[in-house]
Amino acid sequence: MNNRIQKLRDKLDKEGLDGILISQAENRRYLSGFDGSAGYLLITPKSSILATDFRYTEQAKAQAPDYEIYKISGRVAEWFPGLLAELNPSRLGFESENVTFNMHKELSRIVRKTKAGTRLVPVDGLVESLRMVKEPEEIELISRAVEIADRAFEEVESRIKAGMTEKEIAWELEKAVREQGSQAVPFDIIVASGPNAALPHHKPSERKIKAQEPIVIDMGAKVGGYCSDLSRTVYLDIPPYKEDICNRVYDTVLGAQLAAIAMIIEGMSGEEADHIPRLMIQDAGFGDAFGHALGHGVGLAEHEMPRLGPNSKDILTEGMVFSVEPGIYLNGWGGVRIEDLVVMENGKTRVLSKAKK
Repeated sequence: MNNRIQKLRDKLDKEGLDGILISQAENRRYLSGFDGSAGYLLITPKSSILATDFRYTEQAKAQAPDYEIYKISGRVAEWFPGLLAELNPSRLGFESENVTFNMHKELSRIVRKTKAGTRLVPVDGLVESLRMVKEPEEIELISRAVEIADRAFEEVESRIKAGMTEKEIAWELEKAVREQGSQAVPFDIIVASGPNAALPHHKPSERKIKAQEPIVIDMGAKVGGYCSDLSRTVYLDIPPYKEDICNRVYDTVLGAQLAAIAMIIEGMSGEEADHIPRLMIQDAGFGDAFGHALGHGVGLAEHEMPRLGPNSKDILTEGMVFSVEPGIYLNGWGGVRIEDLVVMENGKTRVLSKAKK
């Protein structure tokens, strides 16, 4: 944690800030190790403070030994003025994407009342940019989460049969993930069959699945707070003819995904990586049916930096973990998505996901 805090302090110095208020949950955990559901970090060049209420003070002492624990209660107006007066930062950053409008009004009112000359400065992505590059211990936790999802998928996939509902399959997957040792699933499991598979974020329904239609499954596990993300598309009875729409769409997506995994290299932008499978899908005549980005970072959150998609300037570097998940979605028929997690290692991607395609 000390190394992470120092990296943040270096960034604060470059931004001309002499303090930052951390309110975003994953950022709070990343910088302190504290995984309670409520609290704030206030980090300056010389101080590291974790402010939380009586429910979590003992937990905070155990999980964040490098921090001074500051017990709080009530609204922010009841405790923040004292903390602000004690530290007296002149330019205090706050996480603009996490702080609500009402919270900002409250902080501004407090700053004005203290008359200490503190200026609130919005920052965006400061800690998230640190989280993009994973440490070996983080990659290990993600890999364990990947293995759990892989095993759970293959266990349940072998039991799927016509007549089961999407909800039944989703529940079987969640049970299997938990029985394999996952913490709470990082996101609601997607099971989308037939025409529903054309909806990338479909919620499982009472629809009964049928043979010879696509079933898109999107699932994940969590270990030590770190997530995995896996998508597979299955058929109960693969159509016999190569020219069948099921085979054509599946082969196009699989080919595009394998090409992206093979061709993405360190130093590429997220936009350049996204262009590889997008061009292949366009050439196959399905360009308008690939409507989302190629991938996203995965770590303490199931979606984080870097972003692999059109207009993304994020540069892919050693230690980043991200998804590679092209898809084709055809209204009225269904869709296909295939997703693996990869880690950038020795200048190229190494695939973490092992579940059969």
